[in-house]
Amino acid sequence: MKERNRDWHTGRMCATTNNQQTNPIKVGSWRRDFAGLEERRLEAARMFAHGATQAEVARALGVSAQAASVWYRRWRQGGTPALRGAGRAGRRPRLSPAELDAVGQALRKGPAAFGFDTDLWTLARVAAVIWRLTGVRFHPGHVWHLLRRLDWSVQRPARRATERAQAAIARWRAEDWPRIKGGR
Repeated sequence: MKERNRDWHTGRMCATTNNQQTNPIKVGSWRRDFAGLEERRLEAARMFAHGATQAEVARALGVSAQAASVWYRRWRQGGTPALRGAGRAGRRPRLSPAELDAVGQALRKGPAAFGFDTDLWTLARVAAVIWRLTGVRFHPGHVWHLLRRLDWSVQRPARRATERAQAAIARWRAEDWPRIKGGR
């Protein structure tokens, strides 16, 4: 019978024999890698189940003794499910995906459909429409983040007077501008 070695390896099996291959768990930066963090905690649970001490888990997984202690306490109280991930990070969105989709459809109808006198969406107008549709208030400065999630981009209208006289502008460019510019 092969002797079990007390050097805990990470991978599928916790206690490995000398002849087994191991699949090491990722080392390095763990920030925002929630699946990797959960995999590491579940590996700790497997090691605890096979009799590893907290110090051995900490060494094998490259974590602090305090983290291993917290994991051990959670594992003892709730088993492996207690070490699963909590889900998404950060604050939950104030608008559900269905509400955000409804806002996108409403915005495609145009500002006139909501009683605005010009055909331009401003952040304040979009915030007002969101409030009317969902009852959720957003600061106009934050509305831009929602518009990005809807794949909207900035569209700035050309600032041209409606009373423009194209013929007079063309004449000015042809006659006056060369005279003014030619003085240099």
